[in-house]
Amino acid sequence: MRLPLCRTLALMAVCVLTGAASADVMVSQSNSPSLALGAEFRSLLGAEHSTVNALQENELAALAKGEAAEVAAHPATKAPPYSDDWLASQPAPKGDAQWECLRSALYFEARGETIKGQFAVAEVILNRRDAVGFPKTICSVVRQDGAGTCAFSFTCDGVSDQMRDQTAIDRAGKIARVMLDGAPRPLTAGATFFHSQDVNPKWHNLTKTVSIGAHLFYRITL
Repeated sequence: MRLPLCRTLALMAVCVLTGAASADVMVSQSNSPSLALGAEFRSLLGAEHSTVNALQENELAALAKGEAAEVAAHPATKAPPYSDDWLASQPAPKGDAQWECLRSALYFEARGETIKGQFAVAEVILNRRDAVGFPKTICSVVRQDGAGTCAFSFTCDGVSDQMRDQTAIDRAGKIARVMLDGAPRPLTAGATFFHSQDVNPKWHNLTKTVSIGAHLFYRITL
């Protein structure tokens, strides 16, 4: 929205018109700066009028409260609803190799989890990418191995990694897209590790942050 710009131009127009009225020298109308500014001012007012008329009631209310600029600048300030209906309403996703790696990890590691559980696993992967001591790309995080173990078991369990469940594929792809587009990560409190509740790994220097579905989540103890 350009309402602040219009107010500034309005003040400029008043100043120019006032100055022209008191000047001793006549200015040709065809080259008058006040007329040019007036035309621009009318054009901006027309554009603003059309834009305001197109807004919904809730958007007008947000604009009146000064919230519109903040929402536009930070489109992903709120966590998603984590519901099937909301996820189904999201557009068909697409992305690059990093999106594909995140989608695959969600499919093979968490497709049996709730929507919230799958978002939580996505948080761990992105938290790892951003943390010190981990690889700096999603694909490298997902494929990381060392000391004979894999960070994500599906990458080295000897089972074909072909995705067959179209519903689960679509869900994982949408979750990956939402997270890569900047959704916040409030579910796991910065966790960089998780495991299924039916196993008991000997992890040291880790603090449990939350239990979601069949998974327990941990972060490194500071």
